[in-house]
Amino acid sequence: MSAPRTTPWPLVALFTAGYLAPYLLPTTVGRLQSGLPLSATQAGAIGSALLLSSATAGFLLASRVERIGPRTLARTGLLLAVLGYGGAALTTHVPAVIAGAVAGGFGSGTVTAVAATGIAAMGVPPREGVRAWGSDPHRTTTLGLLGVSALAGAVYLTVPHLGPGHAQPLAAIALTALAVWPLTSRLSSRTAPALPRTATGGSRLPHLRSGLLLAAAMPCWSAVQNSLWGVSGRIGLTQAHLSEVTVGAVFAVALGAGLLGVVGAGALGPRLGQALPIGLGTILIAGCIALSASATDLTTFASGEIAWNVLYPVVLSYVIGLAASLDPRGRWAVLVGSASSLGTAVGPMTGSLLAARAGFPAMGTILAVGLLVVAVPLTAVALRRRTTTVAAGPAFADETAVRLDVAA
Repeated sequence: MSAPRTTPWPLVALFTAGYLAPYLLPTTVGRLQSGLPLSATQAGAIGSALLLSSATAGFLLASRVERIGPRTLARTGLLLAVLGYGGAALTTHVPAVIAGAVAGGFGSGTVTAVAATGIAAMGVPPREGVRAWGSDPHRTTTLGLLGVSALAGAVYLTVPHLGPGHAQPLAAIALTALAVWPLTSRLSSRTAPALPRTATGGSRLPHLRSGLLLAAAMPCWSAVQNSLWGVSGRIGLTQAHLSEVTVGAVFAVALGAGLLGVVGAGALGPRLGQALPIGLGTILIAGCIALSASATDLTTFASGEIAWNVLYPVVLSYVIGLAASLDPRGRWAVLVGSASSLGTAVGPMTGSLLAARAGFPAMGTILAVGLLVVAVPLTAVALRRRTTTVAAGPAFADETAVRLDVAA
């Protein structure tokens, strides 16, 4: 008899709390610059330090979540996020703000590592004495992206009405971490049942070539996305000659459209495989970036930004699912996510540098071409994974049946 399908809300909540800081990076950096005696470069450096700290946590903890235990690690990460971001929000002393942002970033990365490991482990067959959620990685990832997109959109709409200063976005991240804390009681001492050594290859990472290729491509993919995101406001204000209110409205609509993209990805699920959404989606994103960067009026600017925000979470959800499929213990999911954070960290600086030296349209062209190049290895990994899975199907027929029974 099939187990009932249940939604792992603790993992969805942890995913949301862990990814909120990168989603709020533009307003966080902007508020740091306007609320503290910092230049744009200095404020951007603090944002980059936050994201680099988050990525560091992922790299350090990728193989340690099971050993430490998801509940303990999640609570440690949430505590760091509350104290770090909360402390940074409550002070105007720049060194203390930097320390709080770095500590909070490490907390966000820790929480994301727990969420990614748990999501990847959903396909592991249940064993006696171990509770497994009846869900699938892609569905849970899309729910997490839906949560963080909705929450970030609400913050973007609310923060401008709460007065000036750097505290508001940082406080929003801290309060989110605090709100998620009670759900950690539903996490077990282990993320998932340990697979036999013959199934996992012991402590070695499976699919090493595909995993390394994916981890190498993701920093470039994320850097391109955030290069545009980091300068989109300036494109709207200085090149498209729009007011700040109009630009803000475009961003709000774009984030709302992103929710539709997440819902669409959840509805499609694995029906299209992974190669087509990742490959074609990345190509379409490249076109959106070129369109947005060349915008000189509201129609072009809004079209590029909204279309990009629809496609970005769709492709991201499939990439996360692809990484999760490479290792049921979730290590590749954490490592690829951390590699993506490295690209996120350097994105705004890359966009600003390219825009300053070549102009916005040329920046968009360079970024679009780079993204087309990155689409090749991403699609190759997805195609290789599909071929490997099909070829290995008969050998693992019994295990696959068990996994389908859990997810039914």
